[in-house]
Amino acid sequence: MKVRIPFTLILAVALLTGATAQAQTKLPPRRPGSAAPKPRVATSVTETSLKDGLTMQKGRVVLTELGITNPLITEKKLINGTTISPTGLVTATNGTTTQISEGDQVSLSGRVTSRQAIVAADSIAKVQLYDAKYPGKRKKMEEDAARKAKDKAKRDEEKAKAKAKAEKKKK
Repeated sequence: MKVRIPFTLILAVALLTGATAQAQTKLPPRRPGSAAPKPRVATSVTETSLKDGLTMQKGRVVLTELGITNPLITEKKLINGTTISPTGLVTATNGTTTQISEGDQVSLSGRVTSRQAIVAADSIAKVQLYDAKYPGKRKKMEEDAARKAKDKAKRDEEKAKAKAKAEKKKK
């Protein structure tokens, strides 16, 4: 019986201190020479929307391959033989050169796409998505806008007639 009380007391203290110690401890620091975790690619909001290829950003050409974006340091030769310089000068295989501007993209296959074409394609895609989500709503909105424009033109015409009539009475 004398052995049982101290043993249970020691067991209870060990269990209680172990539970509290686990809740408050931090992960141990990595030992030197151990394997480091794999580096993660940090992406910002603008980089997540980039497709593989070359883009002019902030006055310099940026290369995106497999989701990793790095600035272009040397000339890059693309699949179809087109070369692009770090300044944004695109030279096709037939010798024609094009200077890309801010926001323009060049695919890894050599296709140059201007920022205006990208914006136009995005606008069309947004309209198609809206039409798919709300069928008939855009048509109804266009009809309402046409009706309002017709009503306004009619009111303006009536105001002009009333003004002309008032000027006639003055004379």
